[in-house]
Amino acid sequence: MIKHFFLLCSGVDQNLIKDCSNGEQNKYAGIGATVFFTALMASIASSYALYTVFDNIYTSIFFGILWGLLIFNLDRFIVSTIKKRNSKRQEIVQVIPRLILAMIIAVVISKPLELKIFEKEINQVLLAEKNQMTLDNKTQIAQQFTPEIEKINTEINFLKEELTTKENEVNALYETYIAEAEGRKGTKLLGKGPVYKEKREKHNVALAELNKLKNNNAGKIKVKEEAIASLIQQQKETETKTQPIISNFDGLMARTNALNKLPWLPSFFIFLLFLAIETSPIFAKLISSKSEYDYKLENQESIVKTWIQQQVHQREAILKTDINLNDKIYSDLKTEEELYNYKQKMARDLMKLQTDSFYKNQQEIL
Repeated sequence: MIKHFFLLCSGVDQNLIKDCSNGEQNKYAGIGATVFFTALMASIASSYALYTVFDNIYTSIFFGILWGLLIFNLDRFIVSTIKKRNSKRQEIVQVIPRLILAMIIAVVISKPLELKIFEKEINQVLLAEKNQMTLDNKTQIAQQFTPEIEKINTEINFLKEELTTKENEVNALYETYIAEAEGRKGTKLLGKGPVYKEKREKHNVALAELNKLKNNNAGKIKVKEEAIASLIQQQKETETKTQPIISNFDGLMARTNALNKLPWLPSFFIFLLFLAIETSPIFAKLISSKSEYDYKLENQESIVKTWIQQQVHQREAILKTDINLNDKIYSDLKTEEELYNYKQKMARDLMKLQTDSFYKNQQEIL
């Protein structure tokens, strides 16, 4: 049962192989087993690759099985169409395109399995990339908000400096009228004279202006600080919204790129392994000599080819004979008097009818 299944996988003619020796059947059963297990590995590899894309196990398995069947059909076609020739050169020529196709299939199969085998190392590379992307993302978002925040901070600093300047002015006026009262500056007369009152009045006016400026600037600073807080909140919200995009940066392309950043030698040997598996049936048929099955297949094709050639030749002979007969028959009819007289009578009647019809048309016109 298993042997029969693998013979089906190899693509051999079942009617021919069943009459071959047991060794010949085992050879093609081995080729069929290689085709089957290659397709099985392709199905597993494709399911994993699709799972990284769809993130749904049932969808991945379904399309993985379809992909495995496609690879199975391609491999079976490649193996079944390689035929032994009388010349090695002819065999090599027919193998080259099939070998190229087998190499492409080997790459397609091996790459998803490499992603699974080196999954931990790939996750480490992706983690480092995600961290760097997070930092770069924060930097880029900050560049959008930082100029506005700095502008508002500059305005706040200007308001604070304005207050400081006014406070220094009020303090200077305070020191002036106190020094006048103590006789240390100004008139240098001890006591609260007219000059003292004048300077104190000026200080009181400046102090009132300072209090008013404090109230005004405090309101303005509060509004601007709230604007800064709002911008900072927007910046954080933007970072929160964009973070899931970075967190989901682990698709098929990202993992493939991460795999390429790892040492190439292990991946290369895995690829060589699948290339050897994929091309082994081709090389097995190429290097082996003509066997019992090949001779029987060649004999069957020769029988069909000869029969078709006979049919074509027979139809050509029938056509040629029919043409010759028709030529001779019409040549003999050309000399018969009865046929001549009959066609002459019919032509005369036709011309009479045409004349009568023309005469009637002319009468109607006139």
